[in-house]
Amino acid sequence: MRHDFHWSTGYASTRSPVFARNIVATSHPLAAQAGLRMLAAGGNAVDAAVATAAVMTLVEPCSNGLGSDAFAIVWDGQRLQGLNASGHAPAAWTPEYFRQKGTADQKTPPARGWDAVTVPGAVSAWAALSERFGRLPFADLMAPAIEIAERGYAVPVIVQQKWTLASRVHELVSQPGFAETFLPRGRAPEVGELFRLPAAAKALRLIAESKAEAFYRGEIAAAIARQAKEQGGAMTEADLAAYRPAWVDTIEVDYRHGYRLHEIPPNGQGIAALIALGILRHFDIGGLDPDGVESQHLQIEAMKLAFADTYRYVSDPASMGLKPTDLLDDTYLAERARLVDPKRAQDFQAGNPVKGGTIYLTAADERGMMVSFIQSNYMGFGSGVVVPQYGISLQNRGHGFTLDERHPNVVGPRKRPFHTIIPAFLMRDGEPQMSFGVMGGNMQPQGHLQTLVRMLDYHQSPQAACDAPRWRFNQGLALNAERSMRPDTLAGLQALGHQFEGLDDSYMDFGAGQFIWRQGDPAVEGYVAASDARRDGAAVGM
Repeated sequence: MRHDFHWSTGYASTRSPVFARNIVATSHPLAAQAGLRMLAAGGNAVDAAVATAAVMTLVEPCSNGLGSDAFAIVWDGQRLQGLNASGHAPAAWTPEYFRQKGTADQKTPPARGWDAVTVPGAVSAWAALSERFGRLPFADLMAPAIEIAERGYAVPVIVQQKWTLASRVHELVSQPGFAETFLPRGRAPEVGELFRLPAAAKALRLIAESKAEAFYRGEIAAAIARQAKEQGGAMTEADLAAYRPAWVDTIEVDYRHGYRLHEIPPNGQGIAALIALGILRHFDIGGLDPDGVESQHLQIEAMKLAFADTYRYVSDPASMGLKPTDLLDDTYLAERARLVDPKRAQDFQAGNPVKGGTIYLTAADERGMMVSFIQSNYMGFGSGVVVPQYGISLQNRGHGFTLDERHPNVVGPRKRPFHTIIPAFLMRDGEPQMSFGVMGGNMQPQGHLQTLVRMLDYHQSPQAACDAPRWRFNQGLALNAERSMRPDTLAGLQALGHQFEGLDDSYMDFGAGQFIWRQGDPAVEGYVAASDARRDGAAVGM
C-alpha cells in the first residue's frame, strides 16, 4: 500500500496534509467538523459523509442545496459500491413539450426556472447510504445541519465571492423564492456576516424524522409539486414519488503499477477520466518533466479525445446505444492513442468504438471504510427556483439534456440527463487506495486526470497534486491555464497549436478537490488527506 511520495511540494500552498486514522475532507470547515463529530460518536465513514453533506447544503448554498443531485462510491471493507442519485425528468418532458413552451434555445432545455429542474436526488442518497451502511440513527446525522440552519454561520470569503457573482445574474435572482431566501437584505451576505436558513431547518427535521420520505412522498413533495403547478412547471407529486436512487457497479480502467481508477457509469461523465487515463498509459509520461510542455501536451490531447467520445455517446444508459465497456476496450483506446501527435495540438472528433455549483467530500475511518461523495445544484444556485418555506433550492440538471432527437441524450419522460458530477476511487492490486474528487463542471475528469498523473507517475503527494497549476480544455483547440503555470510551458504549448483564451486563478475555472490516501492498515498507519486551497476547504481527523 505504500507509495513513494515526494512530500516537498515545490508549489505555492497554504495547506498542509492531514494524517489521521479517521478523517473527513471537504470545502468548508464546519461541514468537515460535523462529519468528525459523527466519527467521535461511534459512527463510520458513511455516517460522517452524510452529516457533512447535509451541512454543506447550508454553508455553501451557491454550489449545492437540499434540491441537489448526488453520486457516491463506497468501499465497505469488502468491495466497492456505487450510488447514482441523479434525478430523472418529469413524466411530461419531451422535445415537443419544450417546443410548445417556446424555449429560446432549441438545442437544450433552459438553464433556469422550473423547466430546468429534474427530480432532486441528494436527499435520497443520504437516506440510502445511511440505511445500507450507517451505524448511527439517521436523525443523528441531520442534527449538525439543523443546528447550523437555525443559529447561522459566518459567511467565508470564497463562498461570499460566488454568492455576490450569482446575485448579479438577473435570470437567476428573478426566479421564484430566490431573493427572499438568499438575498434577505436585498444583497449577498458580506464576508463574516451571519446567515441563517431556518426554513431549511424545518425541512431537515422532516427529512430526519421520516428518513427522507417527506421529501419524496410527503409534506415537502406536496409543496414542491404545488409550487411547480402554480408557476408553470411540469414536476408532480407522482414524479417525486416514482424516484429511487440506483445502486450501480463502478466502471474502471487499469493504469500502471497495479493502480485501477473507478468511476460511476453513465449518465455521468466519469468515463471521460477513464478514457483519458487509458489513452495516456500508452505513453511513457513518467520520464518527462511533470510541469513541462511534453507531459502537459499529452495529457491535454488524451483529455480532448476522451471528451469527443463522451459528448457523442454518453446519456442515460438505456438510450446510449453502446456499452461503457466499448469505450474502454483496450484495442479501441490504443487506436485513439495513436491519433495523438506529440508535435501539434488537434481538434478531435468522436471515434467509432463499435465496428459494424458542485461540492465534494470524502471520509474514511479506522475500520477501513472509505467514501467518495459529490453533490451539486449546477451552474451556481442551480435553477434559481427556491421553495422558500422549506429553504430548498432546486438544481437545473435538465439543462444537461439535448432537444436533438437524433442524440442518445435527448430529453425524455423519467429519463436521467447527461451529468457532470463524478466521485472517484483508486484501487491498487484489489485493495482500496484513495477516495477523491475534483469540482467544477467539465473540469472534473480533467482534474482527475491531472492529479492522478502527478501522484502515480511523478510521485507528488496528494497536497502537491492539489497545489500544482492546472489547465482546462474548453473546446476545439481552446484552453485556459492558471497563472502559476510556468511561462516556458505556456509558450511551448502555444507553439504546438494550443490556444489559451486567458489566464485565471479562479477556483471555479480550475476546480478544487479533496483526497484521502490510505497509507496501510487504517487502524495503525491511517490516512493522509489533502484539501485544495482553491476553496475554503478543510481536512480534519482524529
